[in-house]
Amino acid sequence: MIPVKVKEVVLDAVHNPLLLLVDMEETMVLPIGIGFWEAQAIVLKLQGHVTPRPMTHDLFKAFCDRLNVTVEKVVVNDIKDSTFYAEVYLKTSSGELLLDARPSDAIALSLTVGCPIYIDKKVIPYTLSIKELVEEQSAETSRFGDTEDSGPLVH
Repeated sequence: MIPVKVKEVVLDAVHNPLLLLVDMEETMVLPIGIGFWEAQAIVLKLQGHVTPRPMTHDLFKAFCDRLNVTVEKVVVNDIKDSTFYAEVYLKTSSGELLLDARPSDAIALSLTVGCPIYIDKKVIPYTLSIKELVEEQSAETSRFGDTEDSGPLVH
């Protein structure tokens, strides 16, 4: 497993949200397409915004706190038919519990509780080299002039 962090949430060319997970050295990125509402939840967590009422991930944390359960880590562990999968690892009084989750929900939860995020070796083929992306972007800009970027939702 490779430890990663949330770099940001951006919009792709057709304005769909992409969650960008990067390794700790920021040499590779795993882009994951997510829904608008999930993107909003992650952006709010990244910005440190506290909502007046608990969001789903805050509610899940409250359940865990009340039940004396700890969210140990989340892992983006697989991809099937262009859909990423994740797991949430919980530590309970009776042992470890593993839950299937959408990556966006698992990541929002990890940002809420402060647990580490990992990607499994299975999804490494879907990562992109940040160096190659920067070089490609520079080459495109020099060939076509400055192009308008949809830009990040989070800076």
